[in-house]
Amino acid sequence: MPTVLRWGPYRAFFYSNEGSEPAHVHVRSGDMEAKFWLHDLSMAVNAGFPLHEIGGIIRHLRSHRDELLGAWNDHFRN
Repeated sequence: MPTVLRWGPYRAFFYSNEGSEPAHVHVRSGDMEAKFWLHDLSMAVNAGFPLHEIGGIIRHLRSHRDELLGAWNDHFRN
């Protein structure tokens, strides 16, 4: 479960057993977690984040999308 980005209370990471899925990142803060597809930064799953917080998370992920895609490709050897 490599962490690829940290900011404020958030940690963006991959689950190592999910390489067969399209590129995505999980974001966790406390006991909340959400999954975002990297091709369009749409939210796939939300477990606990209030909706008003999701927009800020997506904006931050968008500003680091190239870095996140590079980390995905490096980790899963794509």
